[in-house]
Amino acid sequence: MWKTVLDRMLRKLVVTGELTVTWPDGMSDAYGPGGGPTADVRLTDDSIVKELGQRPVLALGEGYMDGRIDVAPDRVYDLLALLIRCQQQGAMPKWFNAVQAVRGWTRGIEQRNNPLRSARNVQHHYDISDDLYRLFLDDDMQYSCAYFARPDMTLDEAQAAKKAHIAQKLQLKPGMTVLDIGCGWGGMALTLARDYGVKVTGVTLSENQLATAQARAKEMGLEDRVEFLLRDYRKVERHFDRIVSVGMLEHVGYPHLDSYFAKVDDLLAPDGVALIHSIGHVSPSTATSTWIDKYIFPGGYIPSLSEVSQSIEKTGLWAADVEILRGHYGPTLNHWRQRFEARLDEVRAMYDETFVRMWRFYLAVCEAAFEETRQGVFHLQLSHGQYAVPRTRDYLYAAKPQDEMRHAAQ
Repeated sequence: MWKTVLDRMLRKLVVTGELTVTWPDGMSDAYGPGGGPTADVRLTDDSIVKELGQRPVLALGEGYMDGRIDVAPDRVYDLLALLIRCQQQGAMPKWFNAVQAVRGWTRGIEQRNNPLRSARNVQHHYDISDDLYRLFLDDDMQYSCAYFARPDMTLDEAQAAKKAHIAQKLQLKPGMTVLDIGCGWGGMALTLARDYGVKVTGVTLSENQLATAQARAKEMGLEDRVEFLLRDYRKVERHFDRIVSVGMLEHVGYPHLDSYFAKVDDLLAPDGVALIHSIGHVSPSTATSTWIDKYIFPGGYIPSLSEVSQSIEKTGLWAADVEILRGHYGPTLNHWRQRFEARLDEVRAMYDETFVRMWRFYLAVCEAAFEETRQGVFHLQLSHGQYAVPRTRDYLYAAKPQDEMRHAAQ
């Protein structure tokens, strides 16, 4: 029965390229018109056939994790990209679309991230081991979209370019106070303090990240310019000349978008500037993937441009500039995925094969989502005054050389 159900789903779903499925009984079927991307998958157990027919998104990830879905490691991305491309063409069953719509309507209940739940959600992902992240991130441990000003940039160069691009938008001057909401392992805060002479307060909910950030500040001799705190951003009280937040808005949750931007409004000095860097949809909002929510980012939500715009409009802030970074996060994730695969022996020394397959699936499905859907990165430059930043973007592309910036900060 379930083989018939899944067969019908696939015949409707695969509208481009070709997908070859080998069933548990050894028989194979091909789906799609061909002439495009191709993928091959083997289902090793009848149970996964049933689960794919009942809850395809969750079962696809879980089935790959436990080995009931067999795909060559170097073809996992191909499979996911093909399925996501076909899904974007509206070929999923009506019942699936109905379930997704209901999940979208109830996201305000599912994503109530109070401070305690927010801390648990962050620790689920970021407190597993700094050693894992060091294997595939750049030297500065930037765990967010890089900025490929040139397509031939290395990952380290593109991450440095991302920080420089953000710093330009913040219009920093030596001695300014900066709040870094969701400071991660401290790379952004330390760079701003070292290269621009500002004083930075970074807040995180991850104990691992806090310890690493504090150790890095000590090693770099920046303890007098950078302070890292284990604190929810909602508990921060004083004003700051500048606010930066990179890759944190995705953890806020749909019900808290208004309160997040209201807090930014409250913390930002009257003549201040904030730069919010966040993954976002430039299409109608969709419910968070059930697999991503369960295994990778519990409580996470990627907002649409219309949702963040509505929340900003309820504050006293100007949307001084909104830039959509396209074609940057896919390559970033590709770098991470290739670096992860290159160091599998070290990963396997720390984790079992289920974890290896989970992390491979995570990196591949995120890369495919950025390449195949209308998902990018928002740069929301916010201010209280309309003249707090230059009236044109010319200043962004006439940046001083980095050594000149360092000289000005000293």
